[in-house]
Amino acid sequence: MNPHHRHGSALAHEHAGSEAGPGESRRSVGRSFHTPRDGRFGDRPGRPGTLPPVPGRLTFLYATAAVGLVLFALLTWQVTSHGPLIRPDRRLLRAVLAAAARHGGASTPAHDLCKLGNIQVAVPVLVAAVAAAAWLGLRAGLARWWLPPLAGAVVMAVLPLVVTTVKTAVHRPPPGLTRPDPSGYGYFPSGHTATSSVAYGAALLLVLPWLGRAVLRRVLVAGTSLLIAAVGAALVWCDYHWPLDVLGSWCLAAVLLPWVAAANTVSRRSP
Repeated sequence: MNPHHRHGSALAHEHAGSEAGPGESRRSVGRSFHTPRDGRFGDRPGRPGTLPPVPGRLTFLYATAAVGLVLFALLTWQVTSHGPLIRPDRRLLRAVLAAAARHGGASTPAHDLCKLGNIQVAVPVLVAAVAAAAWLGLRAGLARWWLPPLAGAVVMAVLPLVVTTVKTAVHRPPPGLTRPDPSGYGYFPSGHTATSSVAYGAALLLVLPWLGRAVLRRVLVAGTSLLIAAVGAALVWCDYHWPLDVLGSWCLAAVLLPWVAAANTVSRRSP
């Protein structure tokens, strides 16, 4: 069977002009032939690739948030009930502390990485990204320019409420060598890990759509991911948290960050 002839698809590369006659095809965005995908731009600034957004993206983001919620609930149950994951959690902590002792104990760089999870450090980074995303969206004329900045602010505001509530309910004791927590909230999930993951992750998601070059986006994604992982590892290395505390906070970030990405997608759709 011969393939069906489809106007505007197979012949879309025959005419580059915008004033094509009847029966002729033309390129919708005025691009030259064989334009690389990273060089394609639609009608919205800062949005590389073809438009409209890829179908199913929102479904994928919501599924990611659901999976993160399930994993976070599972880890919370394990810590609360002293389930099977507690034993490997203790073994991993002992192995990490033994490695830290062989390398001279918790070093200054490791402590500095832990400080990147402080609210005073992480939140200003997110505030700057929120302001930048709002200004760029407004300047580009997006109908819902306010949606991504609002999503970034909301997830950061919700985070400490969730962390404090779970900490109080679970009330997990500290790992072996640290001093007791003066707050009395407990250690699961890790507040520093959650703060760094959500603040830096949301900041990344807010500025990413406005970066035109693919290599710059990849470098920023890799760098942010490495930074978030390093903060969590440093908290275990310095004996401030159990590994499950850190893992639980990463799962919590997986619940919240997809909503910022979804806000980015919705804001770029036609009203």
